[in-house]
Amino acid sequence: MSDVVPIKLVCLDLAGTTVGDIAMVERAFAEAIATQGIVPGTGAYARAMVHVHRSRGCPKIDVFRGIFTENEAQAQAANLTFERSYEGALERAGLVPVPGVLEVLDKLRGTGIKLALITGFSRATLSRILSHLGWHDKIDLAISPEDAGGRGRPWPDMVLHAVLRLGVDDVRQVAVIGDSESDMLCGKRAGASIVAGVMTGVHSRERLLKGGATHILDSIADFPGLVLSDDLGTTQVASSAR
Repeated sequence: MSDVVPIKLVCLDLAGTTVGDIAMVERAFAEAIATQGIVPGTGAYARAMVHVHRSRGCPKIDVFRGIFTENEAQAQAANLTFERSYEGALERAGLVPVPGVLEVLDKLRGTGIKLALITGFSRATLSRILSHLGWHDKIDLAISPEDAGGRGRPWPDMVLHAVLRLGVDDVRQVAVIGDSESDMLCGKRAGASIVAGVMTGVHSRERLLKGGATHILDSIADFPGLVLSDDLGTTQVASSAR
């Protein structure tokens, strides 16, 4: 008899996992940093962008606090510029879902699995993203760090918030998918049975495995086959994460 717990909730990242807006996010970070006097072509700018890359998936304000460590006002100002820049890009270019994601959402939801989007964007930015995507009828919940008490990834709070809000009985009934190390840490710390790293985003296979990925996928299109499998034992986990 199998001891596998069926998945009842899937938590999905946005940028780089379900939406292909990585370049927009990178430009918004660069513009925000430049407004605070850290300009391209300097060592300080290069170090700041390395920090941005390493911190992908974390709340945006936390990323800026990691750059402007001694100046909360600068961090807040940079964060405000980031939001304005990114939202301006949304208005100009819109958002493009990654290939196959709509079919993935429909397939998972058609089996009765609950779907939650989790993100490092602010609640205001997340609301604008949802308006552009028009996914309100495809997901059950969309969560920003503010919705979960202020702590975003790599902490487990947003996943656990989804568990509570959607009435999931056991954290082992949760699957998490994302493209960053912080996504993997979040899922691992929340106790999810599946923590899938997808190779369409910002971090390498090695970074995803370091964060605790149980599986590595080429794209989100492979995700339903994993979530709906009735055989998620340790042998499969080990072989999928090579």
